[in-house]
Amino acid sequence: MPNQPGLGDSSSPSRRPPPGRRSPGGQPTPHDSVFRRIFGVPANAASQLRAVLPPGLAARLDLGRLAPVSASFVDEALKWRYSDLLFTAPLDGRDAYVYVLAEHQSSDDPLMAFRMLRYITRIWDQHLRDHPRARQLPAVLPLVVHHGRTRWAGPAQLLDLIDLDPAAMKEAEAYLPRFEFLLDDLADVDGAQLLSRGLTPSALVTLVLLKTAPGNPRVPAELRPWAGQLRAMLDQPGGTEAFIALLTYIELVSEAPASELRDLAASLGPDAKEAYVTTAEMLRAEGEALGEARGEARGLAKALVHMLTVKFGPLPDDVPQKVHAAASSQVEAWTERAVTAETLDQVFR
Repeated sequence: MPNQPGLGDSSSPSRRPPPGRRSPGGQPTPHDSVFRRIFGVPANAASQLRAVLPPGLAARLDLGRLAPVSASFVDEALKWRYSDLLFTAPLDGRDAYVYVLAEHQSSDDPLMAFRMLRYITRIWDQHLRDHPRARQLPAVLPLVVHHGRTRWAGPAQLLDLIDLDPAAMKEAEAYLPRFEFLLDDLADVDGAQLLSRGLTPSALVTLVLLKTAPGNPRVPAELRPWAGQLRAMLDQPGGTEAFIALLTYIELVSEAPASELRDLAASLGPDAKEAYVTTAEMLRAEGEALGEARGEARGLAKALVHMLTVKFGPLPDDVPQKVHAAASSQVEAWTERAVTAETLDQVFR
């Protein structure tokens, strides 16, 4: 195992669309997919939590009984920017939750303390729906993982967001909500620090990639010092699937040449090389399917614009733009209305 693998970073602009956005069809982003795939496994999440929680709190939390809860609390409009995972674990014998939110933007969110408080109240709302006789609320431990290029600069405490001068704050503080979230800022963590955390191999390599892969053409070279961790990941139960998830992530967000990524996989053994081939075939098939879907969507939009032009005459400039920008399901709904509509307004009501 190397003493301090590099965490090289690249400012090279990506030739792909900016990673982190959801597709028009609502598919998860590459960041979201890999984060959920790896850290949705309790052993991987537990190794991360042991490393970043205050030692006294980690000792009281029974991470050996960490269990995932199938739920998401992030606003739909923000799911391109955040991924969230919820777990339960006993805290000194009492039921408790651990809420992990990953921030996928290069810059931090100055209102994160407020957003986290809102998500925690949603967790409590769900808990009370599931336990209508409850008279107390379970603890929710909040952790934000940030993997942007620059260090986190926003406040972690809710009080720091409230607009009061110091004198007024002192008088009102007792009546204002208090809240602070834990922050794991990967921009402030180097290779030696990651190695010292005692993470599972999957969790370790995933944090390295979240930090370094986007837009980076040197990912295969920078992963070679981590070959031991990659091999250990492959040797674990479910390791091949985790490795495929990481290869997929690299292919989607980095600028790494395919030949170099193939050579890296081949150097790890026949099973890793086979996983690379599987990944390439899967991505090729998905790309073809996406191309067909986009072609179909363009055809539907073109047909609707033609129908509207025939029926209502020359269209305002914004109508074709609106139609071509809409999802296929919306275009289909407008087309059904256009059959009987007497005006454009009735189509787009």
